[in-house]
Amino acid sequence: MSGTGSTYVLIPGAWHGGWSWRPVAERLRAAGHRAVCLTLPGLGDGDDPSGIGLVDAVEHVVSEVGRLAVTDVVLVAHSWGGYPAAGAAHRLSDRVAKVVLYAAQIPVRGRSLLDDNPPEAAAMLRGLIDASPTRAIPPSLQFVQGIFMPDAEEETQRVVAELLTPQPGNYFLDALDVPTVTELGIPALYILGEDDHALPRPGAEFAARLGLEPLMIPGTHEGLLTHPDELAEAILNH
Repeated sequence: MSGTGSTYVLIPGAWHGGWSWRPVAERLRAAGHRAVCLTLPGLGDGDDPSGIGLVDAVEHVVSEVGRLAVTDVVLVAHSWGGYPAAGAAHRLSDRVAKVVLYAAQIPVRGRSLLDDNPPEAAAMLRGLIDASPTRAIPPSLQFVQGIFMPDAEEETQRVVAELLTPQPGNYFLDALDVPTVTELGIPALYILGEDDHALPRPGAEFAARLGLEPLMIPGTHEGLLTHPDELAEAILNH
């Protein structure tokens, strides 16, 4: 999608808001494109995450694309954002020109994210949801340091941890009953960081669900913050 005038709608991963896509968005804009960074319901600063479900995230993406009034949107999703992206692509198949998945989890039809996680990880996440009065999973510095960006400087890790917001639990508990984007006939690209060890399954396994091989770039799971040049280049030129 290297032609001028494309519209990129950037969907963040769990615990993240639109702020996480800003470095990449600035580079897409500098290349002459429109870039819109979404913050999904419950993940804005001060949002109440209780009672929010995956259908709300999907609806938000669909609504924002409708507001843009364009017919050649490129959906770009990070990590858990692969779930709302899949649901929105199903609703917007006539308006989405391409879907780009960056270190994204690719849903299996009828299975929630927790259903698709290894049992030990799923049990840990369910426990955090059940222990929360708002049924949301709180972020933590330890998670950022150990999983998201273990190679970053501690100051950077602390800044990112402070920016994260609680993840609505139903985002992980709800399932989608939709085909994959490639089954819909929408062109797709899967990008993966060379040092990303945050995903519950190998990134190549998620890419294979779409019949794709991952395009490898430098960085960990937070390459959208630490390697925005390489990620923007991959989005624009592949």
